[in-house]
Amino acid sequence: MKFHVNRDVFSEAVSFVVKLLPQRNPQPILAGVLIEASSDGLSLAAFDYEASARTTIEATVDEPGTILVHGRLLSDIASRLPNAPIEIAVDEDNGILLTCGSARFTLASMPVQEYPAIPEVSGDSGLVPGEDFATAIAQVAFAASRDDVTPVLTGVQLEVSGTSLSLVATDRYRVALREIPWDGGGTASEESTTALVPARTLTEVGKTFAHGGDISIAFSGTGDREIIAFTAGNKTVTSLLIKGNFPPVRRLFPEQTEHHAVVNTADLAEAVRRVSLVLDRSAPLRFTFTTDAVSMDASGTEQARATESVDANLVGEDVTLGLNPQYLLESLGAVKSEFVRITFTSSENANKLSPVLITPQTSVDRAGEESFRYLLQPNLLLR
Repeated sequence: MKFHVNRDVFSEAVSFVVKLLPQRNPQPILAGVLIEASSDGLSLAAFDYEASARTTIEATVDEPGTILVHGRLLSDIASRLPNAPIEIAVDEDNGILLTCGSARFTLASMPVQEYPAIPEVSGDSGLVPGEDFATAIAQVAFAASRDDVTPVLTGVQLEVSGTSLSLVATDRYRVALREIPWDGGGTASEESTTALVPARTLTEVGKTFAHGGDISIAFSGTGDREIIAFTAGNKTVTSLLIKGNFPPVRRLFPEQTEHHAVVNTADLAEAVRRVSLVLDRSAPLRFTFTTDAVSMDASGTEQARATESVDANLVGEDVTLGLNPQYLLESLGAVKSEFVRITFTSSENANKLSPVLITPQTSVDRAGEESFRYLLQPNLLLR
């Protein structure tokens, strides 16, 4: 095999396919990048049985063929090569020779025949706007659990219903929900389609396809090998779905939202960051909402204490509660609006604290779109 390719194009392609590979793979063969050279150009792919990434790029192919080479090493090399075309060829001993300007590398080849087949997707598909999808992922994925003890909570639930795609994530202490338009190509079904995608994989998809125009999302497979594919331009990412029943968290969102406070998002975030500096890592921050302000009070170790107030517009009775400052900050970064509405929900259980609902607010008097909603469970405060 022998081909010539633009350095920047090749480096970007290799970087893309290795992003989803784990840093340490128990099977060395899965650390490889599969490169196929043909008359159609160059195809690069990586797969670890759970996620795959594929892309095609233009190249001048002198001799077609297929090679498997260590992905991260190739990515590191390609990103540091001089500004010149790259030539890659296989020598008589099956070694891989990479030449770029005066730089020459000899790399070991890995056995192509032992590499697993890259999954193909041929199920129902639809389109979503790339920028909207990337924003939605960023607004939701952070709320997924990082504890592998409960796998279903480490994913983001995608649900297609009619002309809408919703993304939902929870770690039991909070729930994030965002809805965006879905174009099913005129084949919208009354039945909803769901897919539980690992949050880590979905986050990389959002970063990769943020500016790639419309993204095609396809569902395929059955049983234990259900997969989802995201395609934009010449790039495709597939992911094995998480098996299990995602908790019915939608029913937790309240219908009545009369008791609420509106606060400037940036002002509140900055104050929370300052005041929480004295808190122990797991301690809640005390918030007191009154008619025209929200005050924060934190008591830490070694008699450290901090207080601060921010202007607020409260509708309803005064409220005092404790919130995880980091969870609140993550929600404030996700609302994407100048103001935020914090709604105090009611609970039928008098002994249980009710969650607060956080939504965008375009101004003090005008609510934002309800396409993003975030529920946060308050913490018990020590008297």
